[in-house]
Amino acid sequence: MEPFVKLTGNVAPMDRVSVDTDQIIPAVYLKRIERTGYGEFLFSRWRFNEDGSPKPDFVLNQDGYRDAKVLVAGRNFGCGSSREHAPWALDGYGIRCVIAPSFADIFYNNCFQNGLLPVVLPEDAVRLILDKALGSPGYQLNIDLEAQRVWDADEEVSIGFEIDAFRKHALLNGLDEIGLTLQHEDRITAYEKGRGL
Repeated sequence: MEPFVKLTGNVAPMDRVSVDTDQIIPAVYLKRIERTGYGEFLFSRWRFNEDGSPKPDFVLNQDGYRDAKVLVAGRNFGCGSSREHAPWALDGYGIRCVIAPSFADIFYNNCFQNGLLPVVLPEDAVRLILDKALGSPGYQLNIDLEAQRVWDADEEVSIGFEIDAFRKHALLNGLDEIGLTLQHEDRITAYEKGRGL
């Protein structure tokens, strides 16, 4: 898993509440068995017409937003089914951080397992970021996981965020559950040898 330490990137504003995982990555694309290649299908029902042409009014199809690394949305982001494909699609598109006032629990946990940073900020801070991004395509945020801080160039937005210490450690070091387990490979091997395995 790619470590997450610091990020500076364009912000895509998604001024919607309760964006569910079926909108993030529609079920029709879940037949694939690999973890990669989902980025092109991110928000496909909202991004594309039936003939596959881009919908010009969707934020990720517009200049200043299509190369976003940060997505900012309303509360309860990632609700619905528990599909892990949702963070795979966000990451595959290039989005490394999602900021919202709240997240659905399973989606929130899946983000950490896949190298995405979900940042919970107060509604008023999210509203300010949404408004600035909507008014200025190409608006950027800086996210520093070690310092647990989000800020913009003029520091009109400058705010800290909370994160569990264990999850922070795992993200900073690019460790998913397998990576965390492999940190104890010597002890696991010694145990298996002792048991004759």
